[in-house]
Amino acid sequence: MTAALSFAARFDQLAEERGDTPALTFLDETLTFAELNSVANRQARHLASLGVSVDDFVTIAEPNSVEFVVALIACWKLGATPQPVSSRLPRLELEAIVELAEPALVVGAELTGRAGLPVGFRASGDLDERPLEDAVATSWKAPTSGGSTGRPKLIVSGDPSVFADGMAMLAGLIGAGPGRTTVMPGPLYHNGPLIWTSLSLLAGSHVVLLPRFDAEATLEAIQTHKGRAIYLVPTMMQRISKLPVEQRLSYDVSSLEIAFHLAEPCPKWLKEEWIDWLGPEVIWELYGGTEGQAFTVLNGVEWLEHPGSVGRAIIGELVIRDPEGTDLAAGEIGDVWMRWTGRDTPTYRYIGAEPEEQDGWECLGDVGWMDDDGYLYLADRRGDMILVAGANVYPAEVEAALNAHPSVRSAAVIGLPDAERGSTVHAIIEADDVDVDELKQFLGVRLVGYKVPRTFELVDEPLRDDAGKVRRGALRLARLPAEEQSA
Repeated sequence: MTAALSFAARFDQLAEERGDTPALTFLDETLTFAELNSVANRQARHLASLGVSVDDFVTIAEPNSVEFVVALIACWKLGATPQPVSSRLPRLELEAIVELAEPALVVGAELTGRAGLPVGFRASGDLDERPLEDAVATSWKAPTSGGSTGRPKLIVSGDPSVFADGMAMLAGLIGAGPGRTTVMPGPLYHNGPLIWTSLSLLAGSHVVLLPRFDAEATLEAIQTHKGRAIYLVPTMMQRISKLPVEQRLSYDVSSLEIAFHLAEPCPKWLKEEWIDWLGPEVIWELYGGTEGQAFTVLNGVEWLEHPGSVGRAIIGELVIRDPEGTDLAAGEIGDVWMRWTGRDTPTYRYIGAEPEEQDGWECLGDVGWMDDDGYLYLADRRGDMILVAGANVYPAEVEAALNAHPSVRSAAVIGLPDAERGSTVHAIIEADDVDVDELKQFLGVRLVGYKVPRTFELVDEPLRDDAGKVRRGALRLARLPAEEQSA
């Protein structure tokens, strides 16, 4: 049993018990647990002087940095709710989110009419660094979602900022604990990296935070700091896999015990490569939404028995339903519905949206099926599916085939209007140098004919953000005729 402590008190406890051990490393700076707690206490007092108090939202627009983590902990010290956003958001999108959140303070961006702190701000060393009066936030985080639709929403956690048995169990699941090191190459404004970093610190792990994902820098961080656990998304895995073999294998990553990937479907070929490289016991996968109603988990050993699956529910329940709401049998594709169990309160609440709800079950828009053993398989997002002459094409499947090509760094597949077939499959490709005719032949042995893209577009700019997310809706809208964009 883990004694329940507020996040604020937990960091005070860690400062006492693990004071001289590393807590956070970013580039050339490392803070011990004692130093991180002192800096956060000073930052919290400065935030309080600006009016931040219990259950206030604080928007954090810092890039990955020590300052981001300090702002996070400072919020919890005051019982406030951190509301992270990308530091690279267009101003109008940031303003729309801030309008929803109505935060007491914006950290890392200065907006007209809002109290704010500039990027990289740290409170004066003259402020009191001793523990503050204990405080608990009703919601420990409030990340955003929905930017791809142009209608941002906040997903406010239903859990308070209290470290107890449930969170301790999750921390153990992801490989966090005293004496362990978690390598974090993902952006902290996304829910997965935020959770992994928070739980790792709260469990007493050393977190090695990268400024942004870089394939070789990630391997170097594992080797240098003897990383025991790492957070990944399939886009990161692919870019590491596509390093020259001698370069990838020159790094010692034998310290890794748990490599978790999530956030987007992982192609089978890529999963198999990583299992062959690191071993099936090391590779773990999680599926679930920021909303937290249900989660599936499996490791590589289970995956080899159920190839392509994302696991069985370990928290909450899942069911597959058709558009009329009828439960489907094993093997039948439909919408993935989920609900929480074992608790009396919701796992989240939206600000700026309403859930898709049906008799206590909720759907996040994913499409998939389950096998006879209850293992879930994902097809794609419902809104991204392309209907070609009456046949369903799931972009994730086509993207997986494209990404298997050695010259393709990243790919996004969308549907564009077609007078004869309803839609045509269009591939947008970020690649070094690729011959389209050769690429079609490459796809022809991997996909049935109607799934092979009819048109190809080569681009230089990244198609996915640092967390591996792609905005297919925005990509499609930008390629529609002007009259259809405004429709």
